[in-house]
Parts: sequence; structure tokens; C-alpha cells
Amino acid sequence: MFATYQPGDSLLHRLPAGVKILLVCALILAVSLSVRQAWHVLPALGFAAALYAVGRIRPGAAWDQVRPVLPMLIAILVLQWIVADLDTAIRVSGALLVAVAVAGLVALTTRVSDMLDAVTRAARPLRHVGISPDRMALVLVLTIRAIPLLARQLRQVTEARRARGLGMSIRALVVPTVLGALTTADQLGDALAARGVDD
Repeated sequence: MFATYQPGDSLLHRLPAGVKILLVCALILAVSLSVRQAWHVLPALGFAAALYAVGRIRPGAAWDQVRPVLPMLIAILVLQWIVADLDTAIRVSGALLVAVAVAGLVALTTRVSDMLDAVTRAARPLRHVGISPDRMALVLVLTIRAIPLLARQLRQVTEARRARGLGMSIRALVVPTVLGALTTADQLGDALAARGVDD
């Protein structure tokens, strides 16, 4: 299961949630700026793997973080290869893979409640400009929950195409996934509004 907390006492587990969120944001930004050639993806992936080792995360749990999004990353790779070139395709999809991996590592080593508390505390000064910290925490929860939902939607589309004996098609894979995600988002918005959670 993507982003399921794994109890432990490693250095990453002991770091405060706010520090981990800031570090992962900085790391993703650094990877995005530093991956200038296709081979630069390899050391970035190696660094992400080393972080998993520091966090004492089982290989199976680490694999579960990237496996659900691999079809989408492959689609992005092919699309970038078509519209740009292979070097760009590898850089873009590789940077996204690293981002998913390190974000998954934070989720594996941090309780969701700790992340929400950290976001809420950090956002308190924004009350003065009309931004609700509680709403930001709600958005974070929904984002975390949306990742496995999107992965499940993509898997269902893939399995349905395979069951019908249909080949690989970027359009036939992405369009139903996006439409399903929009439908789910619309239903979720209606449910929140009905409960008075948001306008």
C-alpha cells in the first residue's frame, strides 16, 4: 500500500515532521535543478535508495512507493520522447521518480497526524492574510489520500485493457484515468460541501 507508515526508530523516524517536509521539498527542488543530463538521474536515484537504507525501510515497502505510479511515469517518458527527445524524457521521468520515492519515504517514516500538526503550526501566521491552517491540513490529507486512489484508477484501466486484449495506448490509458479522477474529485467536493466542511 502506497504511503503506509512503517513504525521504527531510525534517524529519519526521529526527525520532526516539519523538518522532514522541508528537507524533502528542498531535495526535490535540488533534483529538479541539478538533473541536466540523462545520466544524472542515476546518482539521484542512488541517493534516494541510500535514504531508504538510513530509514531501515524494507525493499518491498520501498518498491510499493514507486510501483503504482510506474505506468504513469512510462506514459510521461513516451510522451516526452515524442514531443522532445530521449534525453529530456529520461530527465523528466527520472526526476519525477525520485520525487515520488522521497515523498513516499517521508510518508513511510512519519505519521499522518504529525505531518498535519506540522503543517497547521507552520501555517498559523497565514491566518492574518485570510488563509486557514485547518484548510491547508485538509488539502494535505486529501492529497495523500488521492495518490493511492489515482494509482488504483490507473491500475483498473490497465487491467481492463489487458482483459480485452487491447494494446498499449497513451490516450486510452490517460483519458479514462483523468476522467475517473475528475469524477472522484467532484464526488468528494459534493460530500465535503454536504457536510459543511468547505464551501
